[in-house]
Amino acid sequence: MDTESGAPRARPRDRAEDRAHDRPEEHRGERTGDRPAPPPRLPLLDVLRGVAILGTLAANIWVFLPGVAEPAGAFRAVLDPLVNGKFYAMLAMLFGVGLAVQYRAAAAHGRRWPGRHGWRQVLLLVEGALHTVLLFAWDVLMGYAVTALVVAWLLGRSERVRSVVMWAALGVNLALMGAFTLLFFLFSADDPDPVEVGEWELLMIEGSYAEQVADRWSHFWGTRAEIAVAFPMVLFLFLLGVRLYRAGAFDDTAGGRRIRGRLLVWGLGLGLPLCVLSSAVPELGVAHRYAFSGPLMLGYVGLTGWLLDRARGNGQVVRSLSAVGRTALSCYVLQNLLGSVVFFGWGLGLAGVLWGAGPLVIGASVAAVYCAMALVLAVAARWWSSRFDRGPLESVSARLLALVPRRR
Repeated sequence: MDTESGAPRARPRDRAEDRAHDRPEEHRGERTGDRPAPPPRLPLLDVLRGVAILGTLAANIWVFLPGVAEPAGAFRAVLDPLVNGKFYAMLAMLFGVGLAVQYRAAAAHGRRWPGRHGWRQVLLLVEGALHTVLLFAWDVLMGYAVTALVVAWLLGRSERVRSVVMWAALGVNLALMGAFTLLFFLFSADDPDPVEVGEWELLMIEGSYAEQVADRWSHFWGTRAEIAVAFPMVLFLFLLGVRLYRAGAFDDTAGGRRIRGRLLVWGLGLGLPLCVLSSAVPELGVAHRYAFSGPLMLGYVGLTGWLLDRARGNGQVVRSLSAVGRTALSCYVLQNLLGSVVFFGWGLGLAGVLWGAGPLVIGASVAAVYCAMALVLAVAARWWSSRFDRGPLESVSARLLALVPRRR
Protein backbone atom coordinates (compact mmCIF):
# COMPACT_ATOMS: atom_id res chain seq x y z
CA MET A 1 0.00 0.00 0.00
CA ASP A 2 2.94 2.34 -0.11
CA THR A 3 4.64 3.65 -3.21
CA GLU A 4 8.33 3.80 -2.44
CA SER A 5 10.73 2.77 -5.11
CA GLY A 6 12.43 -0.56 -5.50
CA ALA A 7 15.14 -1.25 -8.12
CA PRO A 8 15.14 -2.85 -11.61
CA ARG A 9 17.88 -4.71 -13.39
CA ALA A 10 16.26 -6.85 -16.06
CA ARG A 11 17.90 -9.01 -18.70
CA PRO A 12 19.24 -6.83 -21.58
CA ARG A 13 16.64 -8.04 -24.10
CA ASP A 14 13.74 -7.63 -21.69
CA ARG A 15 14.93 -4.23 -20.49
CA ALA A 16 14.89 -2.99 -24.08
CA GLU A 17 11.39 -4.35 -24.62
CA ASP A 18 10.11 -2.77 -21.44
CA ARG A 19 11.74 0.57 -22.26
CA ALA A 20 10.03 0.62 -25.63
CA HIS A 21 6.71 -0.27 -24.01
CA ASP A 22 7.16 2.31 -21.26
CA ARG A 23 7.72 5.36 -23.44
CA PRO A 24 4.04 6.41 -23.53
CA GLU A 25 3.83 6.37 -19.72
CA GLU A 26 6.74 8.69 -19.07
CA HIS A 27 4.32 11.60 -18.81
CA ARG A 28 6.22 13.41 -21.49
CA GLY A 29 8.95 13.87 -18.85
CA GLU A 30 12.67 14.24 -19.35
CA ARG A 31 15.14 11.41 -19.64
CA THR A 32 18.59 11.12 -18.10
CA GLY A 33 20.72 9.23 -20.59
CA ASP A 34 18.95 5.95 -21.25
CA ARG A 35 17.01 6.10 -18.00
CA PRO A 36 13.35 7.14 -17.78
CA ALA A 37 12.50 10.23 -15.79
CA PRO A 38 11.37 9.67 -12.19
CA PRO A 39 7.58 9.27 -12.12
CA PRO A 40 5.60 12.27 -10.88
CA ARG A 41 3.07 11.79 -8.11
CA LEU A 42 -0.38 11.39 -9.65
CA PRO A 43 -3.13 12.97 -7.48
CA LEU A 44 -5.77 10.56 -8.76
CA LEU A 45 -3.90 7.59 -7.30
CA ASP A 46 -3.93 9.06 -3.79
CA VAL A 47 -7.65 9.80 -4.09
CA LEU A 48 -8.37 6.28 -5.35
CA ARG A 49 -6.46 4.76 -2.43
CA GLY A 50 -8.52 6.89 -0.07
CA VAL A 51 -11.74 5.76 -1.75
CA ALA A 52 -10.58 2.13 -1.52
CA ILE A 53 -9.78 2.40 2.22
CA LEU A 54 -13.10 4.03 3.13
CA GLY A 55 -14.94 1.63 0.83
CA THR A 56 -13.24 -1.29 2.57
CA LEU A 57 -14.54 0.08 5.86
CA ALA A 58 -18.09 0.16 4.43
CA ALA A 59 -17.78 -3.49 3.42
CA ASN A 60 -16.03 -4.73 6.58
CA ILE A 61 -18.00 -2.88 9.22
CA TRP A 62 -20.55 -5.70 9.24
CA VAL A 63 -17.85 -8.17 10.27
CA PHE A 64 -17.80 -6.45 13.66
CA LEU A 65 -21.51 -7.25 14.09
CA PRO A 66 -21.64 -11.05 14.35
CA GLY A 67 -25.21 -12.23 14.08
CA VAL A 68 -26.50 -8.67 14.30
CA ALA A 69 -26.13 -8.07 10.58
CA GLU A 70 -28.80 -10.58 9.57
CA PRO A 71 -31.80 -8.65 10.95
CA ALA A 72 -30.66 -5.71 8.83
CA GLY A 73 -31.02 -7.80 5.68
CA ALA A 74 -32.87 -5.16 3.64
CA PHE A 75 -30.28 -2.53 4.53
CA ARG A 76 -27.44 -4.83 3.54
CA ALA A 77 -29.22 -5.93 0.37
CA VAL A 78 -28.86 -2.37 -0.94
CA LEU A 79 -25.20 -2.10 0.04
CA ASP A 80 -24.02 -5.55 -1.01
CA PRO A 81 -24.05 -5.00 -4.80
CA LEU A 82 -22.18 -1.73 -4.31
CA VAL A 83 -19.44 -2.64 -1.81
CA ASN A 84 -18.96 -6.41 -1.53
CA GLY A 85 -15.56 -7.22 -3.04
CA LYS A 86 -15.30 -3.94 -4.98
CA PHE A 87 -12.69 -2.28 -2.81
CA TYR A 88 -10.80 -5.50 -2.19
CA ALA A 89 -10.38 -5.57 -5.97
CA MET A 90 -9.57 -1.86 -6.13
CA LEU A 91 -6.79 -2.17 -3.56
CA ALA A 92 -5.35 -5.10 -5.51
CA MET A 93 -5.35 -3.12 -8.75
CA LEU A 94 -3.80 -0.10 -7.01
CA PHE A 95 -1.16 -2.32 -5.45
CA GLY A 96 -0.15 -3.30 -8.98
CA VAL A 97 -0.01 0.37 -9.92
CA GLY A 98 2.25 0.96 -6.93
CA LEU A 99 4.63 -1.74 -8.13
CA ALA A 100 4.78 -0.15 -11.58
CA VAL A 101 5.58 3.22 -9.97
CA GLN A 102 8.32 1.64 -7.85
CA TYR A 103 9.79 -0.11 -10.88
CA ARG A 104 9.88 3.15 -12.84
CA ALA A 105 11.44 5.05 -9.92
CA ALA A 106 14.08 2.36 -9.50
CA ALA A 107 14.94 2.51 -13.19
CA ALA A 108 15.25 6.30 -12.99
CA HIS A 109 17.78 6.00 -10.15
CA GLY A 110 19.70 3.08 -11.64
CA ARG A 111 18.93 0.66 -8.81
CA ARG A 112 18.54 -3.08 -9.00
CA TRP A 113 15.12 -4.65 -9.27
CA PRO A 114 13.61 -6.03 -7.15
CA GLY A 115 16.41 -5.05 -4.74
CA ARG A 116 14.87 -4.39 -1.35
CA HIS A 117 11.42 -4.88 -2.77
CA GLY A 118 11.37 -8.59 -1.97
CA TRP A 119 12.10 -7.76 1.65
CA ARG A 120 9.35 -5.14 1.53
CA GLN A 121 6.81 -7.84 0.70
CA VAL A 122 8.21 -10.23 3.32
CA LEU A 123 7.74 -7.44 5.86
CA LEU A 124 4.18 -6.85 4.63
CA LEU A 125 3.54 -10.58 4.98
CA VAL A 126 4.68 -10.44 8.62
CA GLU A 127 2.62 -7.31 9.23
CA GLY A 128 -0.42 -9.03 7.76
CA ALA A 129 0.06 -12.10 9.94
CA LEU A 130 0.32 -9.96 13.07
CA HIS A 131 -2.71 -7.94 11.99
CA THR A 132 -4.68 -11.17 11.46
CA VAL A 133 -3.90 -12.60 14.90
CA LEU A 134 -3.92 -9.44 16.98
CA LEU A 135 -6.79 -7.53 15.40
CA PHE A 136 -8.68 -8.67 12.31
CA ALA A 137 -9.13 -12.24 11.10
CA TRP A 138 -10.01 -11.22 7.52
CA ASP A 139 -6.83 -9.30 6.77
CA VAL A 140 -5.92 -8.83 3.08
CA LEU A 141 -2.28 -7.78 3.45
CA MET A 142 -0.87 -11.31 3.39
CA GLY A 143 -2.54 -12.13 0.08
CA TYR A 144 -1.31 -8.89 -1.47
CA ALA A 145 2.23 -9.56 -0.23
CA VAL A 146 2.35 -13.04 -1.78
CA THR A 147 1.01 -11.74 -5.09
CA ALA A 148 3.39 -8.78 -5.07
CA LEU A 149 6.39 -11.13 -4.86
CA VAL A 150 5.22 -12.79 -8.08
CA VAL A 151 4.45 -9.53 -9.88
CA ALA A 152 7.74 -7.96 -8.81
CA TRP A 153 9.51 -10.82 -10.57
CA LEU A 154 7.26 -10.43 -13.63
CA LEU A 155 8.14 -6.74 -13.92
CA GLY A 156 11.65 -7.84 -14.82
CA ARG A 157 10.33 -9.98 -17.66
CA SER A 158 9.02 -8.94 -21.06
CA GLU A 159 5.62 -7.43 -21.74
CA ARG A 160 4.67 -10.58 -23.63
CA VAL A 161 5.32 -12.75 -20.57
CA ARG A 162 3.25 -10.43 -18.38
CA SER A 163 0.37 -10.46 -20.86
CA VAL A 164 0.33 -14.26 -21.00
CA VAL A 165 0.32 -14.51 -17.21
CA MET A 166 -2.34 -11.82 -16.82
CA TRP A 167 -4.86 -13.37 -19.21
CA ALA A 168 -4.09 -16.88 -17.98
CA ALA A 169 -4.81 -15.74 -14.42
CA LEU A 170 -8.14 -14.28 -15.55
CA GLY A 171 -9.03 -17.53 -17.31
CA VAL A 172 -8.17 -19.63 -14.27
CA ASN A 173 -10.20 -17.35 -12.03
CA LEU A 174 -13.27 -17.49 -14.27
CA ALA A 175 -13.02 -21.28 -14.54
CA LEU A 176 -12.65 -21.59 -10.77
CA MET A 177 -15.62 -19.31 -10.09
CA GLY A 178 -17.68 -21.23 -12.67
CA ALA A 179 -16.89 -24.52 -10.92
CA PHE A 180 -17.81 -23.10 -7.51
CA THR A 181 -21.06 -21.67 -8.87
CA LEU A 182 -22.02 -24.98 -10.47
CA LEU A 183 -21.41 -26.81 -7.20
CA PHE A 184 -23.51 -24.29 -5.29
CA PHE A 185 -26.40 -24.70 -7.72
CA LEU A 186 -26.17 -28.50 -7.58
CA PHE A 187 -25.89 -28.71 -3.81
CA SER A 188 -27.69 -25.61 -2.63
CA ALA A 189 -28.60 -25.67 1.04
CA ASP A 190 -32.04 -25.12 2.49
CA ASP A 191 -32.94 -21.77 3.97
CA PRO A 192 -30.94 -21.20 7.15
CA ASP A 193 -32.58 -21.33 10.54
CA PRO A 194 -33.30 -18.07 12.34
CA VAL A 195 -30.18 -16.44 13.73
CA GLU A 196 -29.20 -17.57 17.20
CA VAL A 197 -26.32 -16.61 19.41
CA GLY A 198 -23.59 -19.10 18.57
CA GLU A 199 -20.28 -19.74 20.31
CA TRP A 200 -18.30 -17.47 17.99
CA GLU A 201 -20.87 -14.66 18.14
CA LEU A 202 -20.87 -14.86 21.93
CA LEU A 203 -17.06 -14.67 21.94
CA MET A 204 -17.13 -11.47 19.87
CA ILE A 205 -19.90 -9.89 21.92
CA GLU A 206 -18.75 -10.84 25.42
CA GLY A 207 -15.24 -12.29 25.12
CA SER A 208 -12.07 -10.62 26.33
CA TYR A 209 -9.39 -9.39 23.96
CA ALA A 210 -7.07 -12.27 24.95
CA GLU A 211 -9.80 -14.82 24.20
CA GLN A 212 -10.42 -13.32 20.78
CA VAL A 213 -6.69 -13.35 19.96
CA ALA A 214 -6.52 -17.02 20.97
CA ASP A 215 -9.49 -17.77 18.70
CA ARG A 216 -7.90 -15.98 15.74
CA TRP A 217 -4.66 -17.86 16.34
CA SER A 218 -6.38 -21.24 16.46
CA HIS A 219 -8.25 -20.52 13.21
CA PHE A 220 -5.36 -18.72 11.49
CA TRP A 221 -4.98 -21.05 8.51
CA GLY A 222 -8.72 -21.36 8.01
CA THR A 223 -9.13 -17.62 7.60
CA ARG A 224 -6.11 -17.57 5.22
CA ALA A 225 -7.90 -19.84 2.74
CA GLU A 226 -9.09 -16.78 0.82
CA ILE A 227 -5.51 -16.15 -0.29
CA ALA A 228 -5.54 -19.35 -2.36
CA VAL A 229 -9.08 -18.86 -3.68
CA ALA A 230 -8.52 -15.24 -4.69
CA PHE A 231 -4.94 -15.56 -5.93
CA PRO A 232 -5.77 -15.81 -9.68
CA MET A 233 -8.08 -12.79 -9.48
CA VAL A 234 -5.61 -10.74 -7.43
CA LEU A 235 -2.75 -11.63 -9.78
CA PHE A 236 -4.82 -10.50 -12.76
CA LEU A 237 -5.75 -7.23 -11.03
CA PHE A 238 -2.14 -6.49 -10.07
CA LEU A 239 -1.02 -6.91 -13.66
CA LEU A 240 -4.03 -4.95 -14.91
CA GLY A 241 -2.95 -2.10 -12.63
CA VAL A 242 0.54 -2.21 -14.16
CA ARG A 243 -0.96 -2.08 -17.66
CA LEU A 244 -3.36 0.76 -16.87
CA TYR A 245 -0.58 2.82 -15.31
CA ARG A 246 1.70 2.33 -18.29
CA ALA A 247 -1.15 3.22 -20.65
CA GLY A 248 -1.54 6.57 -18.84
CA ALA A 249 -4.98 5.82 -17.36
CA PHE A 250 -4.24 7.89 -14.23
CA ASP A 251 -2.56 10.84 -15.97
CA ASP A 252 -4.11 14.30 -16.05
CA THR A 253 -4.08 14.26 -19.85
CA ALA A 254 -6.62 13.94 -22.63
CA GLY A 255 -5.53 10.34 -23.15
CA GLY A 256 -5.95 9.53 -19.47
CA ARG A 257 -9.41 11.07 -19.36
CA ARG A 258 -10.38 9.12 -22.47
CA ILE A 259 -9.36 5.81 -20.83
CA ARG A 260 -11.17 6.69 -17.62
CA GLY A 261 -14.30 7.54 -19.60
CA ARG A 262 -14.27 4.07 -21.12
CA LEU A 263 -13.77 2.50 -17.70
CA LEU A 264 -16.73 4.50 -16.39
CA VAL A 265 -19.11 3.48 -19.17
CA TRP A 266 -18.11 -0.18 -19.49
CA GLY A 267 -17.46 -0.74 -15.78
CA LEU A 268 -20.80 0.59 -14.57
CA GLY A 269 -22.72 -0.65 -17.58
CA LEU A 270 -21.48 -4.23 -17.25
CA GLY A 271 -20.53 -4.52 -13.60
CA LEU A 272 -23.58 -3.01 -11.90
CA PRO A 273 -26.19 -5.35 -13.49
CA LEU A 274 -23.97 -8.38 -12.82
CA CYS A 275 -23.47 -7.41 -9.17
CA VAL A 276 -27.16 -6.68 -8.59
CA LEU A 277 -28.10 -10.04 -10.10
CA SER A 278 -25.47 -12.05 -8.23
CA SER A 279 -26.29 -10.31 -4.96
CA ALA A 280 -29.91 -11.48 -5.29
CA VAL A 281 -28.95 -15.10 -6.08
CA PRO A 282 -27.09 -16.77 -3.16
CA GLU A 283 -25.52 -19.41 -5.43
CA LEU A 284 -23.70 -16.61 -7.28
CA GLY A 285 -22.17 -15.18 -4.09
CA VAL A 286 -18.60 -16.37 -4.71
CA ALA A 287 -18.71 -15.31 -8.37
CA HIS A 288 -20.03 -11.94 -7.23
CA ARG A 289 -17.07 -11.29 -4.95
CA TYR A 290 -14.27 -12.78 -7.04
CA ALA A 291 -15.40 -12.18 -10.63
CA PHE A 292 -18.24 -9.68 -11.10
CA SER A 293 -16.79 -7.12 -8.67
CA GLY A 294 -13.87 -6.42 -11.00
CA PRO A 295 -15.82 -4.65 -13.77
CA LEU A 296 -17.78 -2.54 -11.30
CA MET A 297 -14.53 -1.63 -9.53
CA LEU A 298 -13.17 -0.31 -12.82
CA GLY A 299 -16.37 1.70 -13.19
CA TYR A 300 -15.67 3.24 -9.78
CA VAL A 301 -12.16 4.12 -10.94
CA GLY A 302 -13.58 5.87 -14.00
CA LEU A 303 -16.25 7.62 -11.93
CA THR A 304 -13.70 8.84 -9.38
CA GLY A 305 -11.49 10.19 -12.16
CA TRP A 306 -14.47 11.89 -13.81
CA LEU A 307 -15.43 13.59 -10.54
CA LEU A 308 -11.85 14.58 -9.74
CA ASP A 309 -11.45 16.16 -13.18
CA ARG A 310 -14.31 18.46 -12.26
CA ALA A 311 -13.30 19.05 -8.64
CA ARG A 312 -9.75 20.05 -9.65
CA GLY A 313 -8.40 18.89 -6.31
CA ASN A 314 -9.33 21.95 -4.25
CA GLY A 315 -12.18 20.68 -2.07
CA GLN A 316 -12.06 19.38 1.48
CA VAL A 317 -13.33 15.95 0.37
CA VAL A 318 -10.54 15.57 -2.18
CA ARG A 319 -7.91 16.65 0.34
CA SER A 320 -9.24 14.23 2.92
CA LEU A 321 -9.33 11.31 0.50
CA SER A 322 -5.80 12.12 -0.65
CA ALA A 323 -4.53 12.16 2.93
CA VAL A 324 -6.15 8.80 3.66
CA GLY A 325 -4.65 7.45 0.45
CA ARG A 326 -1.15 8.62 1.36
CA THR A 327 -1.43 6.82 4.71
CA ALA A 328 -3.38 3.84 3.39
CA LEU A 329 -1.67 1.08 5.40
CA SER A 330 -1.99 2.99 8.68
CA CYS A 331 -5.63 3.89 7.99
CA TYR A 332 -6.45 0.28 7.09
CA VAL A 333 -5.14 -0.98 10.42
CA LEU A 334 -6.65 1.96 12.32
CA GLN A 335 -10.15 1.35 10.95
CA ASN A 336 -10.04 -2.26 12.14
CA LEU A 337 -8.81 -1.15 15.55
CA LEU A 338 -11.64 1.39 15.79
CA GLY A 339 -14.22 -1.20 14.71
CA SER A 340 -13.00 -3.66 17.33
CA VAL A 341 -13.06 -1.04 20.10
CA VAL A 342 -16.53 0.23 19.17
CA PHE A 343 -18.33 -3.07 18.58
CA PHE A 344 -16.62 -5.89 20.50
CA GLY A 345 -17.27 -6.82 24.10
CA TRP A 346 -13.84 -5.81 25.43
CA GLY A 347 -14.44 -2.30 24.05
CA LEU A 348 -17.65 -0.29 23.98
CA GLY A 349 -19.70 -3.40 23.17
CA LEU A 350 -22.07 -1.85 20.62
CA ALA A 351 -22.64 -5.23 18.94
CA GLY A 352 -24.17 -6.55 22.18
CA VAL A 353 -26.30 -3.43 22.54
CA LEU A 354 -27.69 -3.86 19.03
CA TRP A 355 -28.46 -7.55 19.48
CA GLY A 356 -32.20 -8.00 19.03
CA ALA A 357 -32.76 -4.45 17.76
CA GLY A 358 -34.89 -3.76 14.70
CA PRO A 359 -33.55 -3.21 11.18
CA LEU A 360 -33.99 0.56 11.28
CA VAL A 361 -32.10 0.90 14.55
CA ILE A 362 -29.28 -1.33 13.36
CA GLY A 363 -29.04 0.39 9.98
CA ALA A 364 -29.05 3.90 11.46
CA SER A 365 -26.51 2.92 14.12
CA VAL A 366 -24.13 1.34 11.63
CA ALA A 367 -24.41 4.32 9.29
CA ALA A 368 -23.68 6.74 12.14
CA VAL A 369 -20.68 4.72 13.34
CA TYR A 370 -19.35 4.47 9.79
CA CYS A 371 -19.54 8.23 9.29
CA ALA A 372 -17.84 8.83 12.64
CA MET A 373 -15.05 6.36 11.88
CA ALA A 374 -14.52 7.77 8.37
CA LEU A 375 -14.30 11.27 9.87
CA VAL A 376 -11.71 10.12 12.42
CA LEU A 377 -9.63 8.51 9.67
CA ALA A 378 -9.78 11.62 7.49
CA VAL A 379 -8.92 14.04 10.29
CA ALA A 380 -6.11 11.86 11.60
CA ALA A 381 -4.68 11.33 8.12
CA ARG A 382 -4.75 15.04 7.27
CA TRP A 383 -3.16 16.00 10.58
CA TRP A 384 -0.40 13.43 10.18
CA SER A 385 0.22 14.18 6.49
CA SER A 386 0.65 17.87 7.25
CA ARG A 387 3.60 17.01 9.48
CA PHE A 388 5.15 13.84 8.04
CA ASP A 389 5.85 12.46 4.57
CA ARG A 390 4.69 8.93 5.43
CA GLY A 391 2.05 7.37 7.65
CA PRO A 392 3.17 5.94 11.01
CA LEU A 393 3.20 2.30 9.92
CA GLU A 394 4.67 3.25 6.56
CA SER A 395 7.49 5.06 8.41
CA VAL A 396 8.24 2.04 10.58
CA SER A 397 8.37 -0.18 7.48
CA ALA A 398 10.71 2.26 5.72
CA ARG A 399 13.07 2.35 8.72
CA LEU A 400 13.21 -1.43 8.89
CA LEU A 401 13.85 -1.73 5.16
CA ALA A 402 16.62 0.87 5.40
CA LEU A 403 18.53 -1.68 7.49
CA VAL A 404 18.77 -4.00 4.48
CA PRO A 405 21.97 -3.30 2.48
CA ARG A 406 21.26 -2.05 -1.03
CA ARG A 407 23.08 -3.92 -3.77
CA ARG A 408 24.34 -1.97 -6.79
